[in-house]
Amino acid sequence: MAIYHFSAKVIGRSSGRSAVAAAAYRAAECLHDAALGRAHDYTAKAGVIHREILLPDGAAPRWLDRATLWNEVEAGEKRRDAQLARDIEIALPRELGRSEAIRLVRDFGREQFVGRGMVADLNVHWTRAADGELQPHAHVMLTMREVVPGRDGHEEGARFGRKVVAWNDRGLLFGWRERWASLANERLAELGHDVRIDHRSYAAQGIPLEPQHKIGPAGARRAQRGEAAERADEHEGIARRNGARIAAAPEIALDVLTQQHSTFTRRDLARLVHRHTADAAQFADVLAKVEASDELVRLGVDGRGAERFTTQAMLATEQRMEEAAATLGARQAHRVSPARRSDGAGLDGEQALALAHVMRARDLSVVVGYAGTGKSTMLGVARQAWAAEGYTVRGAALSGIAAEGLEGGAGIASRTVHSLLHAWDKGYDTLSARDVLVVDEAGMIGSRQMERLLSAAASAGAKVVLVGDPEQLQAIEAGAAFRAIAERVGSVEITEVRRQRDVWQQQATRELATGRTAQALDRYEAAGMVAGHDTLEAAKAAVVAGWDAVRQARPDASQIILAYRRDDVRDLNEQARAVRRAAGELGADQVLVTERGERTFATGDRLYFLRNERGLGVKNGTLGTLVAIEAGGERLTVRLDGPGGKAGGGTDVTFYLRDYDHIDHGYAATVHKSQGVTVDQAHVLATGLMDRHAAYVGLTRHRDAVRLHWSADEIGSRDKLAQVLGRERLKDTSLDYGLGGPGSLGATPAQMQAERDDLVRAYGGRRGVSMPISEIVVPAAAEPAQRVAAGRAGFRDRYAAHQQQRQQAAERDQQAHGLVRQWDGLVKDYTAALPGLGSDPGLAMARERLVAFGQEVRKRPDLVAVLCARDAEFGVAERPTLHGVLGHAQPERAIAAFLEVAETTTRRQQQDQVRQREVELDQARRPTRSRGPSLGM
Repeated sequence: MAIYHFSAKVIGRSSGRSAVAAAAYRAAECLHDAALGRAHDYTAKAGVIHREILLPDGAAPRWLDRATLWNEVEAGEKRRDAQLARDIEIALPRELGRSEAIRLVRDFGREQFVGRGMVADLNVHWTRAADGELQPHAHVMLTMREVVPGRDGHEEGARFGRKVVAWNDRGLLFGWRERWASLANERLAELGHDVRIDHRSYAAQGIPLEPQHKIGPAGARRAQRGEAAERADEHEGIARRNGARIAAAPEIALDVLTQQHSTFTRRDLARLVHRHTADAAQFADVLAKVEASDELVRLGVDGRGAERFTTQAMLATEQRMEEAAATLGARQAHRVSPARRSDGAGLDGEQALALAHVMRARDLSVVVGYAGTGKSTMLGVARQAWAAEGYTVRGAALSGIAAEGLEGGAGIASRTVHSLLHAWDKGYDTLSARDVLVVDEAGMIGSRQMERLLSAAASAGAKVVLVGDPEQLQAIEAGAAFRAIAERVGSVEITEVRRQRDVWQQQATRELATGRTAQALDRYEAAGMVAGHDTLEAAKAAVVAGWDAVRQARPDASQIILAYRRDDVRDLNEQARAVRRAAGELGADQVLVTERGERTFATGDRLYFLRNERGLGVKNGTLGTLVAIEAGGERLTVRLDGPGGKAGGGTDVTFYLRDYDHIDHGYAATVHKSQGVTVDQAHVLATGLMDRHAAYVGLTRHRDAVRLHWSADEIGSRDKLAQVLGRERLKDTSLDYGLGGPGSLGATPAQMQAERDDLVRAYGGRRGVSMPISEIVVPAAAEPAQRVAAGRAGFRDRYAAHQQQRQQAAERDQQAHGLVRQWDGLVKDYTAALPGLGSDPGLAMARERLVAFGQEVRKRPDLVAVLCARDAEFGVAERPTLHGVLGHAQPERAIAAFLEVAETTTRRQQQDQVRQREVELDQARRPTRSRGPSLGM
């Protein structure tokens, strides 16, 4: 897990501080302080890679000058103890490059600070600690007074007004901390980094460690000189105590590492230990004790040659999961009479085969079905057969909306997995031998929860039916449980798509399910259902316009607007609501305080329930229409949607906000929340954080049509759209590797010590390797152990192939970097020889090498494609000539044109120089005339 740090302090006069001095230090500039009559010069400070002032609407352009901004802030405060500015310090994920880190913190600042009316002075520092560890971080100085526009709204006359007390709310700070973690994790996932940050305190995460304070750079330098450093002693004391805790109980560190991932590398472990130790000596001691822990298990080497590890606890969990699956798969205790097994009239071939599969006496059945293949229809028939046989059929899903979909689509009373496990912990609603537990959207369930479900069923003698698609959204917690179980015990597939009514859309769904995202996009684009826009704002407007057009043309059609990011969902909700307000379809607005902050609601509004509440009969994701707001906005009555998502077709529920405030507008939803949803029409906003699993879900929710909107400022180009929506996001389990045994690091003591010494000197991070999602196969009838072995062997082969592809991609990236470096070298040599045009034989050689480069480029279209698609990453965007060469059908001609321009320019310059020298010589040869007075003689 990446390091999380987000702190907020106030810069005030009571502590003798100056806003101008603070701004100068953070920007490494020299700023004149008008109040003190002196300059604060920090231009010698190194490591500041980005400086920027972000202005809200109505702000004065003069504030883009840093000295002007903060001198006005100082001048506006009259009290000796005045609060001048808020200082936000944020640790940036070191996995990101400089440009990506800047973009991330800029987006956050615009969204959370500037969007609220603050002026934000953003500075990004790219520094290293004394031990060499990279410490990228950002400082954001924020104004604390409202911006008052000038007369008639003129920005030039803007000034600072009253202090905004709401900006001091601790709840706002908590929201900032949570949002930073969310946005950073989204960006890390978008860029393929397998790390996450967590904004919660250690106590909230169940980690018995003390939170550590950050020491500022100046404090660190004073500490190095042996001087008293601000908070240094406290920081070191906390780190030393945390190190002692880990040394005494190494499982603390190992538990942290397996919170979200089943496996980790030695580098991951070293970085965690480094974070929680005081010095190199303690680091080496604690690392040695963690590595010697019996809790640590070596799994084997991944495709990049890195050793991967897990913990005894995680391994035991996933082995229990595997054993419970094998036990259930071998047991045949839930027979259904042949007559009832044949009650599948109306099901087609694949559905009938799936029905026969789950109707077997075996206590574990796995159904793998593409989105929209009629799994719920098949399960509804199965439910009737099980109920007729006397079994109690119960349903569960990770999300409330998926549980509701299972209940509505198959008639199986369902609840969320979390609430089910919570009930079991309390000793009620436990399973019995007469129960059939159907788990829908099982691909989203992590190993820990899956193990509890299967172990409870195995112990109680119940039957479990797992239904899902490993190609859809990945498990939230550690492990890829559904994929692992399907491979080990076998499964039946349903691939014939039924949700979409048009045959070509059914084929598109199959393409999305099998990773052929580009082909599916081509189909929808040919049908006019994919639209590109210049800006994200234009794309959002088009999404809402399309939604409005459908609801006017087909008032009875069910619709959903989908986006990947929660902030986009909120924006789309507000825009859709504005359309209804303009049409006069809503009652009087009332501001209600919800769990997510203030929201404006009116009768007629569509509303989402965001938390399960059995007393109300709602789940996370339940939709309804607000029909009454009473008791001064405290009591709401909502009419729930009926079967098939029909608005207003369900029952009324009434509740007080003091008892239940987990609500939001219900026009748009996140893609993640929509898994398991079926509507007539869907409208999807594609953004850069999506992947092929999210695209698969978003583009398969509809029966009749889906419209996808994207923007150039968010995605880049149509080709990039296919790349973004075709990316993999995958997880592994400890069962996917061979075991090296407890505490085994696969090395001799001497090798272990040498590696440990290396880690003491340098313990930078390295991105781990994700596991591929494999094809699901139905093995021949065999003993469970044989099936498990066969599943493992098949997975090993696919894993090896996947890793080979990953290795090839890494090598291709390395070659692409090499091509850019080669170009730089050739251009440098040519430029150096160019002044010898016409006389230097080296110029001809440099020219030939450049032409040969063009011929080489023509032979490597794979590298050209990589460089053009990721031009910013490889620096091609900063090299316009190289960009033109790579984009030319005949690179040699582009290079020849470049050479001709360069040499023509050089010749002209040489000719000008010759003429200038001739003029100078001519002037030198002319006799000098006397400048004395003329006498006329």
